[in-house]
Amino acid sequence: MEKQVTMQRSYTAMIIVGFLSIGISFFIYTRYDYAAVTQEMIPFLERVAVGMYVVLFMSFGAIAYGLYKFYKVKITQGGDSISSIIANAINNKRSKQVFIASAIGYGIFFSLTSGILVYQPEVIFSQHYGAVVPSAHITPCCGPAGYMPSIVGYLTEHVGFKIVPINFVLQVTVSFLVGLNFALASRAFLMYKKTGGLGGFGAVTGLFIACPTCAGTLLTTLAGAGALGLFTVALTQLQTVFIAASIPVLLATPVMMARNIRKFTLGSCAVDTKL
Repeated sequence: MEKQVTMQRSYTAMIIVGFLSIGISFFIYTRYDYAAVTQEMIPFLERVAVGMYVVLFMSFGAIAYGLYKFYKVKITQGGDSISSIIANAINNKRSKQVFIASAIGYGIFFSLTSGILVYQPEVIFSQHYGAVVPSAHITPCCGPAGYMPSIVGYLTEHVGFKIVPINFVLQVTVSFLVGLNFALASRAFLMYKKTGGLGGFGAVTGLFIACPTCAGTLLTTLAGAGALGLFTVALTQLQTVFIAASIPVLLATPVMMARNIRKFTLGSCAVDTKL
């Protein structure tokens, strides 16, 4: 038991360090956002940009590994803590399938609405932008914090991508949370279907959980194709704010569902806040 607690703490620390590394890398790069960039500085900024993305991908790798091992510990450990209830609720084939399908599906939707994945059938990239197809390059400077450095790539004459650090972080984070929420909701609905209990249980997931990007996308649509350039940029950044604001809800909802599952399973109204 003591060994499991030690392992749990080490995996939790790994997750925290991963997120801190991402935040620190963002902070360090903001030093160059408004610098007086000269042509001689570009090679140096490109090396810094590559380093930032290396840290970003390694951090996500550490977070993913930490979450997976934390999940495995909770399955082995058992108990009725919130994290144990969540781990055990999704520890079945159906829930895992729902998790993977919804996370990937939302990730693709996010990519299209945020401009990470671009499809322009009416534009030939090599002619319109003078791009080499296929190709990819880093744009090290300059822009608001979190929006630089970006990676721009052309896959075909009509399909390309633009990876912006803050949107990439939000895509991975929110897609994971959306997948988790859907997996828990599917488990809850299955329990409701079999037993007739947990009345109104699934309502807490709602449309906001299913589509955190919809609010920003709706504003962009209402602005119309003729919106001024600066206003369009403002809407894009506002969409990022909407998506970031959904994270607390996406974090709180699994806790709420886990508490309801525990109450139903144990037949008790006691609420244990231990995580």
